[in-house]
Amino acid sequence: MSGPATPSAPDGRYTAEFLRVKALAERGVASAQHSLGFMYVNGQGVPRNDELAVAWYRMAASSGLEQAQYNLGVMYQKGQGVEQDLGQALYWYRQAAEQDYAQAQYNLGWLYAKGQGTPVDVHEAMYWFGKAAGQGDPGAQHNLGMMYEGGKGVPQDVAQAIVWYRKAAEQGYARSQFNLALRYDAGQGVERDVAQALHWLRKAAEQGYAPAQFNLALRYDKGQDLPQDSAKAILWYGRAGEQGHASSQFNLALIYDAGHGVARDAQLALAWFRRAAEQGHAGAQDNLGLRYEHGQGVEQDYAQAAHWYRQAADQGFAGAQYHLGQLHDLGHGVEQDPAAALAWYRKAAEQGHVRAQFDLGLRYESGNIGGNVGGAHAAPDEHEAATWYRKAADQEYAPAQYALGQLLDRDDTGTVDPRQATAWYRRAADQGHALAQFALGLRHDSGNGAERDYEAAHFWYLCAARQGHARAQYNLGVMYAAGQGVARDLVEAYAWLHRAGAAGIAPAASYLQRIAARMEPALLAQASAYVGAA
Repeated sequence: MSGPATPSAPDGRYTAEFLRVKALAERGVASAQHSLGFMYVNGQGVPRNDELAVAWYRMAASSGLEQAQYNLGVMYQKGQGVEQDLGQALYWYRQAAEQDYAQAQYNLGWLYAKGQGTPVDVHEAMYWFGKAAGQGDPGAQHNLGMMYEGGKGVPQDVAQAIVWYRKAAEQGYARSQFNLALRYDAGQGVERDVAQALHWLRKAAEQGYAPAQFNLALRYDKGQDLPQDSAKAILWYGRAGEQGHASSQFNLALIYDAGHGVARDAQLALAWFRRAAEQGHAGAQDNLGLRYEHGQGVEQDYAQAAHWYRQAADQGFAGAQYHLGQLHDLGHGVEQDPAAALAWYRKAAEQGHVRAQFDLGLRYESGNIGGNVGGAHAAPDEHEAATWYRKAADQEYAPAQYALGQLLDRDDTGTVDPRQATAWYRRAADQGHALAQFALGLRHDSGNGAERDYEAAHFWYLCAARQGHARAQYNLGVMYAAGQGVARDLVEAYAWLHRAGAAGIAPAASYLQRIAARMEPALLAQASAYVGAA
């Protein structure tokens, strides 16, 4: 029997083993035909030649040799040495699978599961995975576990999924080890056991399984179930990152950017941000955009900033949508387009981006919904403004809480509610917002929208005054001079009025003169020294 022609070796010589196998193959020995195909695929003792490999595999497969049938299926599935044909791959896998060849059963299950070369058929997939799993194939055992966990082709049964994950995990199958770790960590289908979770997680990580390496790194990074250890976090993030695991690359960038447990390295941070961004990690893309926008570690380049923001924005990343809106507002790196800016702000705001919500509120309140420049303003829409302010305020964004309080205070909104306004001022004031603190002081001072309470008024004026709020400083000086809400203290009055006057509050100067006229020379000298020291 003659076989396919053999091309000449580069040096005119072949190994003795190749010549021996070839002679047997040409006499029709199926195992030799398969071995010869294998030699051609791997360039073992002969120049690599996928087409000849397919020819010899086909001869052996046609003789019924299951291993050759499987390898011929692989060549058709990959399009290696032959035009890709998933239908032929399915045919040859089935020939081998029906002879109980486990790897063929596994691959046949995948084709049915994925609908490759055949319509999706989860029951056929389950059948063939089950056949291979019964022979101990760990990949098939893992896939059976996934099917039981997801209820695909079989009623959902997490406990049964864990049985199959465990069988594969005990054979060293990293994906099953990782899944088993996650189940122990969450207490799904098994009693929660952190020690078991860490045991299986470490086994998968040590085999190089990137998701497990990332998960282990995250635990060291955050001190979750393990002592916080930045060095070990960096080690495991690095191993996963070098394999292209984008979230590990991003977290490494954050660590080097912040100098968290390691010397700060802006350039290394930038390199990891870039690697993650180039793989489509939206957070890294947004971060890279910020660097180009502000010239941090790179030359400022608004066009590059817009490019990376858009990559992330198109994935629905709210921060990037907001930043892209800002570029459109200013015409930096993109055409100035107020409508586009507004559209991106709205996309971000609808996802809960607090600054976008607040900015939308500002625009609707001012009527500037066509952009910052170039267009006529629309009529203010205070109802819409209040809607967006409230969304940001509910997220404890103090400027939005203050703005909402102001809207509720105004007569022209149609929704005047002094008590509600006071409540929002209070929430902002508790966060240290100076304008809200002053507003709250005024309300307690006047009894408008709150109980008249001079002590409370003094407290809130003092909070705002210490942050440099000039009118609060003036009111505080008046209260100290009058002994209203606080013990009378002309030195304190003098000091606060002096600060208010220096900040441009006109009445402070004349009031200061009246206070000074009432002070004994020694007390005035003390006040002057106090002001000078301050």
